[in-house]
Amino acid sequence: MTRSTTRATISDVAKAAKTGKTSVSRYLNGEKHLLSDDLLARIEKAIATLDYHPSQMARGLKRGRTRLIGLIIADITNPYSVNVLSGIEAACREKGFTPLVCNTNNEVDQELHYLDLLRSYQVEGIVVNAVGMREEGLNRLQQSSLPMVLIDRKIPDFACDVVGLDNTQAATTATEHLIEQGFEALLFLSEPLGTVNTRRERLQAFEQTAQRYPGVVAQNAEIPLQETEKLDNTLRQFHQTWRGMRKAVISANGALTLQVARSLKRIGLHWGSDIGLLGFDELEWAELAGVGITTLKQPTWQIGYAALEQVVRRIEGVSDTVREQVFSGELIVRGSTSR
Repeated sequence: MTRSTTRATISDVAKAAKTGKTSVSRYLNGEKHLLSDDLLARIEKAIATLDYHPSQMARGLKRGRTRLIGLIIADITNPYSVNVLSGIEAACREKGFTPLVCNTNNEVDQELHYLDLLRSYQVEGIVVNAVGMREEGLNRLQQSSLPMVLIDRKIPDFACDVVGLDNTQAATTATEHLIEQGFEALLFLSEPLGTVNTRRERLQAFEQTAQRYPGVVAQNAEIPLQETEKLDNTLRQFHQTWRGMRKAVISANGALTLQVARSLKRIGLHWGSDIGLLGFDELEWAELAGVGITTLKQPTWQIGYAALEQVVRRIEGVSDTVREQVFSGELIVRGSTSR
């Protein structure tokens, strides 16, 4: 017998079981004690024969719940974002939610499109992994009245829960490590600061820590990822200006660390001998590159998990003050900062 390719409906099940839709609904909702044994058997047989699968979306909407969480990611190729997503998915499974993942690819029009799309799907809350997201996109998020948690970044003048790294602790740990290793001239590299609180907090902690050590030179520069020539010139000048001193570079994120490593190779400098290198974010290739690159590892899985937990709290009606939950970073020492 050829089975129809049309998806079976609850009406089809009721017809096959020779009963009404109300009885089938009771069966699907777990109210089987209200049905006779004979009726139960007929409904079960009809469901199996028709290969009926109820629409979870429709059932959820009927109860006023979809159990959907929107997840907006600025750049899904970023290793940080991938690890955060893993933590979010684990928390969703545990708490009975399904994530709808939207990768904006750093395009403002896409960010607006996905916000409208998530509203149309009636998600119950949104988690925004804002790493790399531009200011226009962040500002658009304020238009949403849904429960929302931001990962990694705050939005100026927008009261919203935030989960991320303890940037002050992390940058302080990184700077102290370099100074304890005997580096005398330090260069903090970041992408343009703008209003990105993570970059500003890391730079501030770097400067305040260096100030406690007389004789240590502390500089900083802002380099867009795509401006390779500017990066080459900045590193070359830093190395030449402080000739005769032990020098090291701190890179403010993983994407920039990759560009710094490429730049050092282009200008003929070797980390671990000619210059020190320490990068925020643990990278899979960091231990394989040359003598290895020292990194400040973020607990990305835990950050993602905590962000989902917090948005669920808001969905469930918890209305306490806005929370900022931060996690400590872990310094992983490799040859790039050795004595």
